[in-house]
Amino acid sequence: MATHTWASSSIATASDAVKVQSSVHPMVQSFVVGAFSGTCSTIIFQPLDLVKTRIQAPATVGQVHPGMVMFVVNLVKNESPLALWKGLTPSLIRCAPGVGIYFCSLHGLKSAFGSTGSGGLESMMFGATARSIAVLLLLPFTVLKTRFESQHYKYGSIQKAFHHIYKHEGMKGLYSGLLATLLRDCPFSGLYLMFYKQTHNLVPKQTMEGQYVPLVHFSCGIVSGVLASAATQPADVIKTKIQIFPGRFSSVTHVVRYVYRVYGIQGYFKGLIPRTMRRTMMAAMAWTVYEQVMSNFGLGQN
Repeated sequence: MATHTWASSSIATASDAVKVQSSVHPMVQSFVVGAFSGTCSTIIFQPLDLVKTRIQAPATVGQVHPGMVMFVVNLVKNESPLALWKGLTPSLIRCAPGVGIYFCSLHGLKSAFGSTGSGGLESMMFGATARSIAVLLLLPFTVLKTRFESQHYKYGSIQKAFHHIYKHEGMKGLYSGLLATLLRDCPFSGLYLMFYKQTHNLVPKQTMEGQYVPLVHFSCGIVSGVLASAATQPADVIKTKIQIFPGRFSSVTHVVRYVYRVYGIQGYFKGLIPRTMRRTMMAAMAWTVYEQVMSNFGLGQN
């Protein structure tokens, strides 16, 4: 119920924030709504991302962390509560415009092809393409976010981090893990959008009216997020390893072999719980806010 209240409040705030004249292009409105929802969800769920990164790339090779709850307790005890929000700045720089770019690209693709995007395969293609655009534009900030969250780098600031990576690793360093990120984000977005639209199609028409509409959007988002997160977890582990240890791993296949040799099959699913919780809740909230606000503008569901 608290989450439903938060979502309703966010929708109202987003509506007020983007009440612009009808002359503003729908793609601009899509970007603003997406950026707003991305900002809110990033701030709230940043601790889960940090926990996931540290579990996947521990300070000591082969180190085994306790359960997620104990990991959080130990982190707060040994560092501070604010340590849970390490990497928030690059996360915001990446996620706020990233979500905006995703929804903007998605709206543009559907408009260009004259589609509602309700078909399964069509939804996958649109979702994957829109996410690819966001990944290519913002990958350097994904690298920064991952390294700030880990215990292996002490950059001090975003500017110093950019300068250090570019000086010592060049553009290759800023785009490290590009293939692994695409292998993670494109299937995730494609699968998520497909599951989201298909679960929507299962909801009775009469339910899609009145005060429960945001709750329906949110519920469909939860189901879709869990399924898409589980399917793309191995790629997330690979991406994290490459971005934190670019000198140690030469390729995706190198990481795949390393993870299996050191951790076994379960190594590809390290950090699954915090990542699934974060990605699921972020995506569900983003789509709930987006669907409702765009509907308020008379632009229909996307």
